[in-house]
Amino acid sequence: MTKQIFAAGTIPWRRVLTPAGAEELMVLLIHRRKQRDISFPKGKLDAGESMPEAAVRETREETGLRVRLGATLGTIHYELPGGNAKIVQYWAAEVTAKMALASTFKPNSEVQALEWVPVAAARDLLSYEADRELFDVFLKLAAPGLLDTFSVTLLRHAKATARGEEAAEDYLRPLTPSGERQAHTLAPILRSFAPRRIYSSTATRCLATVAPLAERIGKDVRERDCLSQDFWDRGDLTATRRLIGKIVKRGRSTVVCSHLPVLPDLARELMLASGSLPGEYVEDAARLPPAGFSVFHFSRTRPGAGILGVETYPLKH
Repeated sequence: MTKQIFAAGTIPWRRVLTPAGAEELMVLLIHRRKQRDISFPKGKLDAGESMPEAAVRETREETGLRVRLGATLGTIHYELPGGNAKIVQYWAAEVTAKMALASTFKPNSEVQALEWVPVAAARDLLSYEADRELFDVFLKLAAPGLLDTFSVTLLRHAKATARGEEAAEDYLRPLTPSGERQAHTLAPILRSFAPRRIYSSTATRCLATVAPLAERIGKDVRERDCLSQDFWDRGDLTATRRLIGKIVKRGRSTVVCSHLPVLPDLARELMLASGSLPGEYVEDAARLPPAGFSVFHFSRTRPGAGILGVETYPLKH
């Protein structure tokens, strides 16, 4: 029986100045010792680990770089010797000068060397066709200058107690024990996208959902009534529209925690604020189970370029 093996990785990139003073885009390739090949950093998921967490961890272990995940590049599929299938999800990951200097990489039994190469030379150096196809996706972002990205994550609160079960008011409903576990599971996954801001509905169940993330990244939660279901029920979304527009305009990676009925309007506001084309993908990204989330990627320098990609995670529990 064919077994599916899941892995995750990144294409680290940076801009450097040439001796002539021009800016050049470089990508990082790894030379693996045992396989005698050249590829991008990647590796298999640990037990219970998510794809985003694995991509960040594997990049750190193989290159010494602590990266944040940028634009999603999709997945590649290929067959392993013996007939098993390998599925690898990738993201672009910017490496700043500070991050590069902080790298702890030393040649080891797995990775023989790291090599920063100009994008024009990278494709021919890659050992595998699947990696070359992945790199072509990367180039489609690089060519129009869309690599410098930020993300807005729409998050549905974790599982809460039923109406009237523990709280007289709906907005005071707490998380169930299962929901509390979901909230703690979410924190390291969401951290992979390096959020700079956390916005939440004023409902207890939303605030409790993002509390572990806020503690992990050392950020305050910005409570907003315009993200609550009670506010949405009143029908005037002017303040909600204003908030989403401000988030997109500021261009900082942000997590927004709200409620199932509110999420479709939040997704549509993201679409409108970025000049994106409408489509079912927007509704699909807002159709989330408890603790599910969708990550929308935008260009930081060209926010009007629209939604560059969406990845949705119905949290398993």
